[in-house]
Amino acid sequence: MSDGPSADDGNPDSESVAGSSGDESVDTTADDTTDSSAGSTAEDTVASRRRLMIPGWVEFPLLIVGAFLVAFLVKTFLVQAFYIPSGSMEETLQVGDRVLVNKMVYRFRPIERGDIVVFDGTGSFISAEPVQPDLNPAARVVRFLGEIVGIAPPSDRDFIKRVIGVGGDRVVCCDDDGRLTVNGFPLQEDEYLYPGNPPSKQTFDVIVPADRLWVLGDHRSASADSRAHLGDPGGGMVPVDRVIGRAFAVVWPIDRAQFLPIPESFAVLDAQSPPLTSAEHLRWTPVGREPEREAAWLAR
Repeated sequence: MSDGPSADDGNPDSESVAGSSGDESVDTTADDTTDSSAGSTAEDTVASRRRLMIPGWVEFPLLIVGAFLVAFLVKTFLVQAFYIPSGSMEETLQVGDRVLVNKMVYRFRPIERGDIVVFDGTGSFISAEPVQPDLNPAARVVRFLGEIVGIAPPSDRDFIKRVIGVGGDRVVCCDDDGRLTVNGFPLQEDEYLYPGNPPSKQTFDVIVPADRLWVLGDHRSASADSRAHLGDPGGGMVPVDRVIGRAFAVVWPIDRAQFLPIPESFAVLDAQSPPLTSAEHLRWTPVGREPEREAAWLAR
């Protein structure tokens, strides 16, 4: 009798070997496919990167142009830095300070008493558009960069002052105690007025027309403000649509960095005599010195 393997003994061995052989064949094919796919993907990625690579001599100018575009958009529509060239706003602002001006704020709220505003003085503080120097392209670029960071002197038509009266306000200098009054209420100015300065040595009695502003410098004895233009067309009143924006912070020098909030005395004034609304302006817009109408308005 033979001692060779039986059918039962051989079949399982045969199936086991066949199964193992089959599995190995499938796994090997899968591995080959995966390796081929991975290699193809890697090659595609490298090729794609090569196609997307921009030469340095092209990339650098593109970055410069992009930076200029972003800076232009920010400066034009959002925030601009301004250099303070004179002492008319001392002690609040010093010569050489750089302030940030918010150009968007007045899209969301009206100009308020006490705001420090930068405005174009054409037609109110200056009679005509100043002649601009004829700069070459390189000089224009340098000036543009200087305006962005606030190191270039401001335009001859740009001014910075504090709003004292808005449309409908009657601003008078001065009462028996030497204080400015707005609609008959005295304005306490110790918080921002230059030390030793009176509110004004020049007397005046004005009513601010609708959509106009009466503005003064904090250093009254060194400020050519609305008072200096009483005899000019417009009577020293600044049109609201000439306002560039609100100065809200000093950013340079670092040791003077600060925000520029509206002084508390204007909140007291607003509580005593709220600014007129647009509807009230339509009913009564002051056009001259008419005592009877003024008395009725003050008694409103």
